[in-house]
Amino acid sequence: MAGYDDREGLIWMDGELVNWRDAKVHILTHAMHYASSVFEGERAYNGKIFKSRAHSERLIASAEALDMPMPYSVDDIEKAKEETLKASGLQDAYVRAVVWRGSGEDMGVASAKNPVRMAVAVWGWGAYYGDAKMQGAKLDIAEFKRPSPETIPVHAKAAGLYMICTISKHKAEAKGCSDALFMDYRGYVAEATGANIFFVKDGEVHTPKPDCFLNGITRQTVIQMLKEKGITVHERHIMPEEMDGFEQCWLTGTAAEVTPVGEIGPYKFEVGQMTREIAKEYEALVRS
Repeated sequence: MAGYDDREGLIWMDGELVNWRDAKVHILTHAMHYASSVFEGERAYNGKIFKSRAHSERLIASAEALDMPMPYSVDDIEKAKEETLKASGLQDAYVRAVVWRGSGEDMGVASAKNPVRMAVAVWGWGAYYGDAKMQGAKLDIAEFKRPSPETIPVHAKAAGLYMICTISKHKAEAKGCSDALFMDYRGYVAEATGANIFFVKDGEVHTPKPDCFLNGITRQTVIQMLKEKGITVHERHIMPEEMDGFEQCWLTGTAAEVTPVGEIGPYKFEVGQMTREIAKEYEALVRS
């Protein structure tokens, strides 16, 4: 398959569809130098983007958190995504909306004089963790920690927050793992590099409290599904050593969907009934 910069197709960019290979920015784009960028990852199923409006609303909130005044409304973003998805000709697809500070009069840390730009790209993307949905993903434990809310806007889906994710995922893959699990700045279990995490013990679900990391849209969806099934969900701080007593584990995210976890460092988990059921029911929900 061709690289992501060399494909047929169209990308929505600043209000119009342009040829995929022509969707370019200047080398002095502020986001490239100072990470002034936010984004959303979304999936379309049967031609419809799941939780599309919630993603558009979060995109605007993330931009505002980085002091980037959005030139587009939620309705504008929705229209752009629909137009790009239609132009792709795909029914099942990954949708990436990105907002960034472009090139302009400012090239220092400040960028208020530079335009805020936006693009939407759509492509086919299969299972994020390959065959892990059957046998359970294997996770490393990251050496970095999720930062304190006093240091960075932790609830924005901002490009800069993913720097340690890239490093940690590379190290995990080098060890034969699919991903890495972060602790937070206090030492509590936080999340994987691009997905939230859930554990099962004695028929109840435990998931980290999202007070210093992104409260994922898929995470929120799965919690609601569990509660509708009458399953008790504990959103709380979880110490790493507690993983030794959990029976099942799974990850949630737009790309990950619901992916079972079989191993995190020294801790082992079964791909049990609750994990299989919630994965199956989530797949049915997104296609309903």
